[in-house]
Amino acid sequence: IGLAVSFVMLVVVASYRQNVHAYPSGGGDYEVVTTNLGPTAGLTVASALMVDYVLTVAVSMASAMSNIGSAVPYIAQHKMWFAVLAILLLMAMNLRGIRESGTAFAIPTYAFIVGMFIMLGWGLFRIYALGDPIRAESAGFTMHAERSDVVGLALVFLVARSFSSGCAALTGVEAISNGVPAFRKPKSKNAATTLLMLGSIAVALLMGIIVLAEKIGVQIVDDPASQLEGAPPDYHQKTLVAQLAQAVFGEFHLGFVLITVVTALILVLAANTAFNGFPVLGSILAQDSYLPRQLHTRGDRLAFSNGILFLAFAAIAFVVAFRAEVTALIQLYIVGVFVSFTLSQIGMVRHWTRLLRTETDAAARRHMMRSRIINTVGLTATGTVLVIVVVTKFMAGAWIAILAMSALFGIMKLIHKHYDTVARELEAQDDSEKGDIVLPSRNHAVVLVSKLH
Repeated sequence: IGLAVSFVMLVVVASYRQNVHAYPSGGGDYEVVTTNLGPTAGLTVASALMVDYVLTVAVSMASAMSNIGSAVPYIAQHKMWFAVLAILLLMAMNLRGIRESGTAFAIPTYAFIVGMFIMLGWGLFRIYALGDPIRAESAGFTMHAERSDVVGLALVFLVARSFSSGCAALTGVEAISNGVPAFRKPKSKNAATTLLMLGSIAVALLMGIIVLAEKIGVQIVDDPASQLEGAPPDYHQKTLVAQLAQAVFGEFHLGFVLITVVTALILVLAANTAFNGFPVLGSILAQDSYLPRQLHTRGDRLAFSNGILFLAFAAIAFVVAFRAEVTALIQLYIVGVFVSFTLSQIGMVRHWTRLLRTETDAAARRHMMRSRIINTVGLTATGTVLVIVVVTKFMAGAWIAILAMSALFGIMKLIHKHYDTVARELEAQDDSEKGDIVLPSRNHAVVLVSKLH
């Protein structure tokens, strides 16, 4: 399953490398789909992305509190309230205006990558080279399966559900296509290189974690009290990464603490990415008359304040509703991701097909045909995953995300209809009031207006 997820990850990365070259303006999936498939498909992607941004904050903060809670049990016992507090703090920082410092953002990111590779490298070295019998704290417990006779279609469904859960690893790939303008020149080339590095590092870490977890016998369940036999009554289940760090570093407690801290920091940065992306998307949609105009206005700190407030309170609602349980929230998370992935790949296939109709240069045509093949493979992979996710996750909570996306789509359509009606009424009023207007003879003024109405 891990290899299958890694394959899909590399296919999606290869596909999005074509996206950043073709659409370097930073509009991302919304721009690609709206341009090639029309406004209705674009609005579908926009609603999926908005729900995903909200869930990114909810999932990231819940997961961050779970990781910190692995080292500090008090936080784990009250993780919902700590997650709410963290979201409010991040909201306040973004309303205040955070100057995006490359160094400040890079340090936790590099610390996480280096820390994870050290943990995985040292753990696998101890197992394979030194022959140390490393065991996780949960390795000695017996896990109770709901059913032990899973065969046939039930087994296929179980594997498919595991695969769809693993595909949560792909979330975030689209963020680079939204942030192309932030790169140094040549922007598209640097963004494509970053995508390749992202895919390579993510696959290496994913497979390393899977292999190490299997070797040291880590067990993770929803309810340890009823599903783990042999666990003490006061057993507090740590996250997977925390159990790996505890087993690998042993008596070196500082290593365990550092891994949990940098993991929590990287999750907070993931949430902050949503605080950057959601208000901008909301602003674009407001400019296109799909959301209230208030989302297009900036606050006194030049941030899209209303978008930041909406995102924060929507994320808090999800955290409270699901009591900051990552396992429950993750079921909602990946539906929107693969809706936008799939529609984006369809849009890119149509983009290359349209260009090929008029392109006559042989070298350019070969490049376009190669890009179209890559995006077609990407479409096949993401479309297949989308079907699997919807089928296996629908009753587990995916229906909530689909309902939220549908509701947002309908609301945005109604808002657009309202603004169109208001525009027509203003134009009609303008026509009826036209008459002889006497202009002043000496006083002249230049007035900037967005449009005449």
